[in-house]
Amino acid sequence: VAIAAITSCTNTSNPGVIMAAGLLARNARQRGLTVKPWVKTSLAPGSKVVTDYLSDAGLLDDLENIGFSVVGYGCTTCIGNSGPLPGPVSEVIREQGLIACAVLSGNRNFEGRVHAEVRMNFLASPPLVVAYALAGTTDIDLVNDPIGVDGQGSPVTLADLWPQQLEINQAVARHVTREMFRSRYSDVFRGDSQWGEVPVSAGNRFAWDEHSTYVRRPPYFDHMERTPGQLKAITSARVLALLGDSITTDHISPAGAIQADSPAGQYLQEHGVERADFNSYGSRRGNHEVMVRGTFANIRLRNAMAPGTEGGWTTFQPGGEQMTIYDAAVSYAATGTALLVIGGKEYGTGSSRDWAAKGASLLGVKAVLVESFERIHRSNLIGMGVLPLEFADGQSAQSLEISGTEVFDLAQPVVGGTELEVRMTRADGIIRSFMTKVRIDTPKEWDYYCNGGILPYMVRQLLD
Repeated sequence: VAIAAITSCTNTSNPGVIMAAGLLARNARQRGLTVKPWVKTSLAPGSKVVTDYLSDAGLLDDLENIGFSVVGYGCTTCIGNSGPLPGPVSEVIREQGLIACAVLSGNRNFEGRVHAEVRMNFLASPPLVVAYALAGTTDIDLVNDPIGVDGQGSPVTLADLWPQQLEINQAVARHVTREMFRSRYSDVFRGDSQWGEVPVSAGNRFAWDEHSTYVRRPPYFDHMERTPGQLKAITSARVLALLGDSITTDHISPAGAIQADSPAGQYLQEHGVERADFNSYGSRRGNHEVMVRGTFANIRLRNAMAPGTEGGWTTFQPGGEQMTIYDAAVSYAATGTALLVIGGKEYGTGSSRDWAAKGASLLGVKAVLVESFERIHRSNLIGMGVLPLEFADGQSAQSLEISGTEVFDLAQPVVGGTELEVRMTRADGIIRSFMTKVRIDTPKEWDYYCNGGILPYMVRQLLD
């Protein structure tokens, strides 16, 4: 276990499990146990009320004593904000190829999301997070194996530390009070002194700052006409990524820490941002320049067009040069080349992340062709003007022997149509045509797609 985090979301809103974690920490402290030295711990409640009732019960001190200190409030570890691992731990993981684990009480454990050096992520209740931090490993039977040894050399099991339900209930009844919530939230919108000192401009329109690396004017309405044009065929398109099954929105959407050598990291450095101030993709989601550079850049993404690599890599066609997906998209845009993403089953599973569709659209992706979609991501693609297509039953990228070196021509979509012909020209000149299923399923979705997405659609509706 390299990371053990009691996070702000999901079951940490339940005082019972937070109290259970504190009581388990108290029992561990009394037996002389602390978390293993290689485990990076954190306690990040979603509310200051949590620290109020832990302090009132005397349990915050117990958590801190064994290794769990408050690091902040709100999203942290489960969105990739855990920060770097200790140097020696990071070095051992890299040199020995260790499969490091994270145990967290959040609700997301997609690969590559929690930390770049942590390959396995387990979701657990807050008291179990504490228990695994004490054990230092997930390769343990918590029911039968000891998780530590006390000062007298006696083994300590989870059963020795686990609080009774009556004890938990009594702690909640005594220390979680209505007054705590009223005190914390009676003036919640006032904010602290730092918030009050943030300069704001006058007027009823946001003043875009062209020098900001956090919030920039997005290009979604650039070149938008008053009325939408006719739907067009997608011609001479190239494949940006050839992906497998179960590609999640975390594989697609920028999330977590920004690596210094990534396109997003290079952009920030070029704009005078020090590495220590990169922050996360989530904090910079208002800057499309950062987010588009992080799309399809998940460190665990495997693109069949760039064999032997992990991360946001592809092969530019027709030259065959391997480069980042972002750099390839820029090169394709320079020649006006439309782009496709091709995948397998369950494309877009996981969180319904808006940037999974926004980023693809900004990269120049005009259509996504897969075996099946996750429902919400399919809808989000339409909302950004990207055409969702599915292979016909029994067909796939493998059965059609798609390598990513081909040129694709997609017929002009017909409003309400359920099929679309795709013509594929291989590098040797052989042409193959096949039919695909159009996954624009409702009349309103057709309205969005015909307008180039939901944002232009809404603006045109307001202007009418």
